[in-house]
Amino acid sequence: MVYLFMADGTEELESVAPLDVLRRGGVEIITVGVTGKTVKLSHGLLVNCDKTLEELDADAVPEAVILPGGMPGTINLENAARVHHWIDLANQNHKLLCAICAAPSILGHKHILEGKRAISFPGFEKDLYGALVCKDQGVVRDDNIITARGAGVALPFALEILAALTSKEKAAEVAGAMQCQ
Repeated sequence: MVYLFMADGTEELESVAPLDVLRRGGVEIITVGVTGKTVKLSHGLLVNCDKTLEELDADAVPEAVILPGGMPGTINLENAARVHHWIDLANQNHKLLCAICAAPSILGHKHILEGKRAISFPGFEKDLYGALVCKDQGVVRDDNIITARGAGVALPFALEILAALTSKEKAAEVAGAMQCQ
């Protein structure tokens, strides 16, 4: 299973694109409300999440953790101690850690990106402590870490996550069905 964390102020496209693409690809994904069961995203969209942080089984190791960006969503995610539990658990078990826009800064602050290739929204590169910043790329995968620049690459980000969890062929199949070019 995959946990997609959302908080008040999280960016819409960066949340909904991975949710949609992974479900189309047959991946079990659970939306997790960090600031409550219903979250108000950065442009006013209300989303009813599948679970809250408190409803998650603290011992279950997810196949992936997805952190959408947006402001103040990224701050709200980073300020939630239980989100850090899931990041650490996934990282310790070499599971996927996926972050887009400002959210790679959360991984950077935890020193998870040291020596890894990564990208973030322009201006947040300083928070990617120790990362090899790939300014010319929209989506970057380095081992179990997938990062992306921002909302404009939310779909390629989602497809990269799907490819990592299933196969490149499955991601290409979903992309084709969605008419991605």
